Amino acid sequence: MIEALDIQVKGIVQGVGFRPFVYRLAKKYLINGWVLNATDGVFIHAEGEAKLLDEFVIELSENPPAASRVEEVALKEVPLEDFDSFEIRFSDAGAVEKTTLVSPDLATCDDCARELFNPNDRRYRYPFINCTNCGPRFTIIEKLPYDRKSTSMKDFPMCERCAREYGDPLDRRFHAQPDACFECGPHVSWREHEGLPGALGANPETQTDVSRETLRAADAIAAPLGQMTWGSTRAESDAILARAVELLCAGKILAVKGLGGFHLVCDANNADAVALLRARKRREGKAFAVMAATTDDVRRVCEVSDAEAAALEGSQRPIVLLKKRPDAAFAPGLADRLPELGVMLPYTPLQHLLLHDFAGVTMGRAGVTMGRGYCHIPLLVMTSGNIHDEPIVIDDEDAYEKLFSVADAFLGHDRAICARYDDSVVRVINAGSAGEALQFLRRARGFAPLPIPLSLPAPAAEEVSRETFVRPRAILAVGPEQKNTFTLTRDAEAFVSQHIGDMENAETYDAWLQAKDRYEALFEIEPGRLACDLHPEYLTSKWAHDQSRVHGLPLSEVQHHHAHIVSVMGEHGLPGPVCGIAFDGTGYGVDGAIWGGEVLLSNQRAFERFANFAYVPLPGGAAAVKHPLRMAYGALWAFDLLEHPGAADALAALGEQADVCEQMIDRGLNTPMTSSVGRLFDAASALLGVCTNPLYEGEPAILLEAAMGEAAAGDEADAEAADRYAIAVVKNTATAESTAQDTSVVLFDAAPTFQALLDDKVAGVPVPVIARRFHDAFVQAVVTAAELARSVYGIETVALSGGVFMNRYLVEHALAALERVGFTVAVNRDLPPNDGCISFGQAVVAWASNEEGAAEGGA
Repeated sequence: MIEALDIQVKGIVQGVGFRPFVYRLAKKYLINGWVLNATDGVFIHAEGEAKLLDEFVIELSENPPAASRVEEVALKEVPLEDFDSFEIRFSDAGAVEKTTLVSPDLATCDDCARELFNPNDRRYRYPFINCTNCGPRFTIIEKLPYDRKSTSMKDFPMCERCAREYGDPLDRRFHAQPDACFECGPHVSWREHEGLPGALGANPETQTDVSRETLRAADAIAAPLGQMTWGSTRAESDAILARAVELLCAGKILAVKGLGGFHLVCDANNADAVALLRARKRREGKAFAVMAATTDDVRRVCEVSDAEAAALEGSQRPIVLLKKRPDAAFAPGLADRLPELGVMLPYTPLQHLLLHDFAGVTMGRAGVTMGRGYCHIPLLVMTSGNIHDEPIVIDDEDAYEKLFSVADAFLGHDRAICARYDDSVVRVINAGSAGEALQFLRRARGFAPLPIPLSLPAPAAEEVSRETFVRPRAILAVGPEQKNTFTLTRDAEAFVSQHIGDMENAETYDAWLQAKDRYEALFEIEPGRLACDLHPEYLTSKWAHDQSRVHGLPLSEVQHHHAHIVSVMGEHGLPGPVCGIAFDGTGYGVDGAIWGGEVLLSNQRAFERFANFAYVPLPGGAAAVKHPLRMAYGALWAFDLLEHPGAADALAALGEQADVCEQMIDRGLNTPMTSSVGRLFDAASALLGVCTNPLYEGEPAILLEAAMGEAAAGDEADAEAADRYAIAVVKNTATAESTAQDTSVVLFDAAPTFQALLDDKVAGVPVPVIARRFHDAFVQAVVTAAELARSVYGIETVALSGGVFMNRYLVEHALAALERVGFTVAVNRDLPPNDGCISFGQAVVAWASNEEGAAEGGA
């Protein structure tokens, strides 16, 4: 019996080859009708035998294209229209409800990579090869629905052969919007400074797989220095790439245009080039990420588990933090004093070509060897193309202007970038009973703007289903000051933006506004409610207050650490209450102090401050963050340890500043009080001499973790070792007039911890052992806090968040220790535990509020 169905598929179904997949499926099951892209999903009218129709729907739901994500399949029986074939129809821009999800950019697929290096393929060595399974997506979209005319590819009319592929439903490039070739598509460009050695095609030693035609092309396209040269043919493109490799081998720095912006690139095995890049970019100390050609190459210098290999090779292609192999040698300045190296694989055809040609030279194919005494595999530094503290550059002319003093040459192209995207950064951690899991350190390219589902707020969850519940007002949560993201909600989905950066200058603020406006326009979201941090001086908070006042929008002010905990609850769909443990560097507390060592009894709307670390002074405020010896002085003062002999060298290093710190504390001048665990780690790092003059944010704590070295190795029982330091637990004696939000029941006092640390230091205990005992003290503090909350309130679920939990040792051992005593533990899984999760937490609090416009209150 012939039946007919109208089918609507929602999810990531545009730009991922979904319509040709449906077409092939229809042919397989003898289905007639049509498939159509619309702004609220993919629509299908299907007519066929009932049994075959059922199988069609099952395979449609269960075996979609790898890059797609089917979130909902809605079926409706309709009258037959007696179609005699199946066709793909043009997109419909007239739908009202906007529910289609946009695919993030996808790394070059294996099929395209094979064609890229196949001399018999017409796209051989074409730097922009792609198909429906790979290539740019979100970074080229201007508006929905996703069609070529709505992307930056609209400037490149297809040639006859590309158009034929584009129109063939059985071709891998059917409706691949960025599809192009040398004849009709984007081309690479080249520009270099005066005074560089050689010229295009001048050095035969650095020519790999380059024909005489390429050498002639190099002469033909040579332009005056500083002017743009184009690779409009394969030979011209190859000449440009050969020149790029020549300069890399000569220790020069290139600015290379990628999917979401420019990278600054140099030879990672050339210590002089790495040092030059550091000096020019003013990036002292912080590790560089590198790009390797293959996972096999990566295994030669780093330890790579199956889960880490999957992360490296996935379509998202993030930077993956990997443990260095003990026998691997790296160039000085690459990732000094750190046990991990950030590594990624090529994800654009241009990167594949550049690394392939660079490897051909450096591995001796043209008689040139690496010979620098470091790891003998080709590695390129790939760091964000920006000047100090500014957003990544996306425009070619902008790059030439802003990066002129950093890069020696510029390898760009003429396909415009519509959205600024940094590389995502992840690591694989042991997440207890959940096994190996990704932990985000930065969520951007490859992952954003995929939405995170919002759990229904109580009591709505008891009254309606997800299918019938629609939140009346969209929310814009503006995020924090550091590691900013913003979040927009639409119905029961939250779109968390890509990493924006630290909101400390006009350029980043402008980038934030541009990204926000783009999300609102692309997803057609008009916020009816705002959420921001409590801190009155954050740029984003000021903007939110202004918008609330001007437009009459309700505004939720969300405490920083509550947002951290609620971000975990939102990701896991936990209504609460939970025991939320938020350890980080800084967050504005409801009492005006700087919080950062918090134990909160939390639901999605409100919290009570159950416990916190005792306040210590922060002499000089922000100056104590930049100079951890000041933080060490504040801790010594608070813990009455200034006279301890183990503190003498730190006080001597402070010199006259010690007297300044004393006077500031005594007089209360620019000396905020803080409960921050992150600052305690800074103080310990300074007291042990591990890091007294940090070159980047978080370095003291990062190096303190690294200082453990082999002392951190061992089984799960390490966290319960008898030699760990103690942290005292005392009852808070604050006045009863304080509220449940600003005064806790319990205080954690780190005085015994620092006393033991200094005692061990004087006794000559090795620094790695002291560092491990210090870490174990905080692991036990996490367990103690959770057990106290359980004993009083019966709470069995713990949520961990905050930048301190980017410490691999701390998060892995805390998870294991909590599970051993019976807790269910939740951590951030789709967002970073650092401030990159704050905007989502803000949005969830506003979403879960019962009263429109009400600020959060005590639980």
